[in-house]
Formats: sequence, C-alpha cells, structure tokens
Amino acid sequence: MADLYHWWQQDWTLLPDGDLFLCGGIQKTSAPVPVSATIEGEQRVLRRLLTAAGTYIWHPEYGAGLPGYVGSTPQLDALTALIMGQVLLEDCVAKDPLPSVITTPILNGVMVNITYVDNNVGRQVTVGFDINA
Repeated sequence: MADLYHWWQQDWTLLPDGDLFLCGGIQKTSAPVPVSATIEGEQRVLRRLLTAAGTYIWHPEYGAGLPGYVGSTPQLDALTALIMGQVLLEDCVAKDPLPSVITTPILNGVMVNITYVDNNVGRQVTVGFDINA
C-alpha cells in the first residue's frame, strides 16, 4: 500500500482534482530508479523519529519522540542510540551497511544527520534536521 505524500509539519499535498497525493509504493526492481524514489523512505524515517513514543495505540513501540527533547540537554550517545534503534526498525533502511547517525550540539539544540541505504531502491540517502527550541 502506498503512503500519503506528507512532510512532517506541512499540509497534505493535493492533486488538481482534490485527491491526496501518494508516494507511490516503491517496489524493488532492476530498472533505473528516479532520484525522487527515495522520498517515501525519507518520509517514513522522519515520521518515525518525530512521532511521540507510545502515541499509536496499536503500535506502542513506534516513534522516537525527538521533539520531546526540545529544551533539554540530551546525552548525545543516548540520543544517537535511540535514533539508530528506531531507524533500523524501518523496512526501507538497509541493515547492511549499517546506517550512520551523527548528532552534533548546536546553539539551543542538536543537529541530526542520518545516512542509510534505501532498501527499496539501493541508493544512499542522507536525512538531516535540527532538534531545537
């Protein structure tokens, strides 16, 4: 089943006829894959990391709750481990090679950079964002 095309904290993307835009349900193939094919995986990774832990009733283990760290002084090693553990739960993230998670302190927050191989398209993807007040 295809995911809705939706970036965290933005409006849904609508088609001209008013239908919701879908990511398309990327499938593994041997054909060349457009660069945009990794967007579904990127959205899934971000959604998992930014969703508050325990808020999905049927999936209480889903979500890292990173926005909850705003205003706190997180231990970077623990934060990196949390992110790595959650990212590895996504089917789109290859387990070999292991993803790279780098957390760097910035003024009033933490910068997060994640590099992984998208399992569905076989392409390296980098996702970066800040957790700040």
